[in-house]
Amino acid sequence: MEPAKILGTFKEALVITSFVLMILLIVEYIHVQTRGSWESYFRKRGWVQILFAGLLGATPGCIGAFTVVSLYTHGITGFAALVTTMIATFGDEAFVVLAMIPGTGLKLIVITFLIGILTGFIILFFEHRRDVSPYKPRGHLVIHDDEAERCRCFSLATLRENLTSVSFARATLLTGFGLFFFFLLTGDIGPERWNWVKVTFTVLLSVTLFILATVPEHFIQEHLWRHIIRKHLWRIFFWTWGTFLVLLFLEHFFHVEDWVRNNIPYMMLLAILVGIIPESGPHMIFITLFAQGHIPFSVLLANSIVQDGHGMLPLLAESPRNFLRVKLINMGVGALVGYGLWWLGG
Repeated sequence: MEPAKILGTFKEALVITSFVLMILLIVEYIHVQTRGSWESYFRKRGWVQILFAGLLGATPGCIGAFTVVSLYTHGITGFAALVTTMIATFGDEAFVVLAMIPGTGLKLIVITFLIGILTGFIILFFEHRRDVSPYKPRGHLVIHDDEAERCRCFSLATLRENLTSVSFARATLLTGFGLFFFFLLTGDIGPERWNWVKVTFTVLLSVTLFILATVPEHFIQEHLWRHIIRKHLWRIFFWTWGTFLVLLFLEHFFHVEDWVRNNIPYMMLLAILVGIIPESGPHMIFITLFAQGHIPFSVLLANSIVQDGHGMLPLLAESPRNFLRVKLINMGVGALVGYGLWWLGG
């Protein structure tokens, strides 16, 4: 394997981990500022979660999926919303479909969004009837007893004190995200050209640096360093990078795309099985084959329902059991819709 490709997987894992970390940090900040009131409202309304999750999943790329996984692992959104997002999203392939066959791309986005919403409401219905909670978050959001008041984050005196007597934790976080911001702007990390993904990262990084510079030391130590960094950061990064390395090895020695291309009679089943892979590469073959007229729309739709790009990698790090649970549901939905549409001639 080429060193450049290994370095590429490292950068990609770093980008994913940084994005998830920023979302967790911002969610934690909002939670503390509002004393958890927004979380309570959101958690009690499953239908709001599902619609919100469907809209995030329908956005091209993996950003929406990462956001919902981050909310789910903190217990803010439920399992139904998680499944909704993973059916609605098909990762970075959305950009390729919209570029190659825009009409089909828009059709896929709308159909997977509607299927995701419907599946989410079905799961929510059975959850309410059985009164089950599929996942207990590993590191749920907390309000500490000594936080009687919301943290003061807009005081120039506090900002001056934070930066003149900076702690090791604050300095490490500011330096790390500052370097990430610099390499993002230069194109060494993330998208090389300015697009909505790069703009999103820029906005999130600006908000993150503002939070890190202005919050009290208690927030840095208790909520960010001990809660988010120690409990989430390393697990997410090494699981993500490890998965990328394994996939790189398989693609290098076993030529997954060639194997898929040469088994047209079983393409529907292959489209569903390949959808399990948390990677963009193998799925591109179905877009190409459909654009060339070699496979029907039903095969492309089945693959789009099951696969979610890199969106599930943070969940794999947090809860492999729920990663498998979501994938099994998506495979069932993908098979039902794909084979049903194929039987109808689609």
